[in-house]
Amino acid sequence: MQIRTRLTLQFLLLGVAIMIISSFAIYYSSAVFRRDDFGNRLFVKARSTANLVFDKAEIDAKKVLQIENDSPVFLQNEKIIILNFNNDTVYNSDENSDIRIRNDIVEKVRQGYDITYKQNQYEVVCTMYYTSYDRFVIITGAIDTEGARHLEKLKMILMIVCLFSFLLFFAAGWFFSGKALKPISEVVKRVEDISISSLHLRVNEGNGTDEIGKLAKTFNSMLQRLEISFSMQKNFIANASHELRTPLTAINGQLEVLLMKDRSTDDYKTALEPVLDDIRALIDLLNRLLLVARTSSDRLDNYRKNVRIDEILWQVREEITRFKKECFISISIDDSITDAELMIVRGDEYMLKVAVSNIIDNACKYSPDHTCAVLLRYITGRLEVQFSDHGIGIEEKEIQKVFDPFFRGTNTHSIPGSGIGLQLVSQIIRNHNGTIGLSSQAGKGTNVTISFPITA
Repeated sequence: MQIRTRLTLQFLLLGVAIMIISSFAIYYSSAVFRRDDFGNRLFVKARSTANLVFDKAEIDAKKVLQIENDSPVFLQNEKIIILNFNNDTVYNSDENSDIRIRNDIVEKVRQGYDITYKQNQYEVVCTMYYTSYDRFVIITGAIDTEGARHLEKLKMILMIVCLFSFLLFFAAGWFFSGKALKPISEVVKRVEDISISSLHLRVNEGNGTDEIGKLAKTFNSMLQRLEISFSMQKNFIANASHELRTPLTAINGQLEVLLMKDRSTDDYKTALEPVLDDIRALIDLLNRLLLVARTSSDRLDNYRKNVRIDEILWQVREEITRFKKECFISISIDDSITDAELMIVRGDEYMLKVAVSNIIDNACKYSPDHTCAVLLRYITGRLEVQFSDHGIGIEEKEIQKVFDPFFRGTNTHSIPGSGIGLQLVSQIIRNHNGTIGLSSQAGKGTNVTISFPITA
């Protein structure tokens, strides 16, 4: 069922409930008013008839009845019975005995109660009438034909009003639900026009303050993130294809040249060495790409182990200097770190080693003296690690691009590399709820600073 239909039915049911309750309340209050009003008229009639009867020296029932029939307040099928203290009938206009005298009610009336009840079509009231000589019970009954007819008319009117109200409620519900859902319909139509090739399109946000506007804002924000992600993915695939194609093309060419003629064992060994270097570079590139893919899907919830950053630094230093003897890495701990717990962060030890290793390896690789200075310090609840070198640096206009995938500075073409190391580092640091900053001057060196919240 569509939302518009459901809202219309809900609006209709609400209107039906209100109209039925209102109509019942109107009819019930009118019926109570008619009953009370007719009862008061019966009491007045009983008193006036008793006054007329007892004002005569002698009771002449026929004459009193004639006077009552000529009265302008005569009630239809009016019956009046007057009983004395001994329950003897003093006056009786009920010739056909339509009103049955009930002794239990007469006794209650004598105790001072006024009684009202219904007998068949007659509405009956019983009350006491006092004179200086006796106490009389007056029983008055009549049929309120006019009141019943008015109630029937009221019932018919209310039924007709309810019927037309139901139709009006349905039309109004359909109209207003359509008007309320129109922005959503426009959003749906707009979304149907958006595809992978048109992620630049956006949904109309309207006034941007109501629920639909907030939904449109959220959707546009999601579209923006998707557009950025698809753009990065597209660029990543294009750059990755290029980076993979280059070593594979080189390997293919070298092998084709190698197979063109028979060679000696030494010649084969000499020719295969650059092929092996290209394969190693290709393996390193693939490993980095896999790490990028892994870090893109990692969440902070997955990093629950306490890791000491200083231990990671010493391990990375040992591994790098073992294979690259020319590298010199100095590690210093600032006086602000007074406790070993201030160097503990929550995360994944292997991924943090990958990030630190990439930063230090870049510092050594792009520095003529192959040195990297590392400084640990504590600043307001966070552990900060600074990596400094005196290498070739980065052009100012290129600093903002160093974390993009496969980007390499214009002054690094003579130095081998894949251009995804810093992007991988940035993703790992963000996954650890950390921050990374970079400052550099071309020809003077580069400073990379990473910061983590500590667990202490």
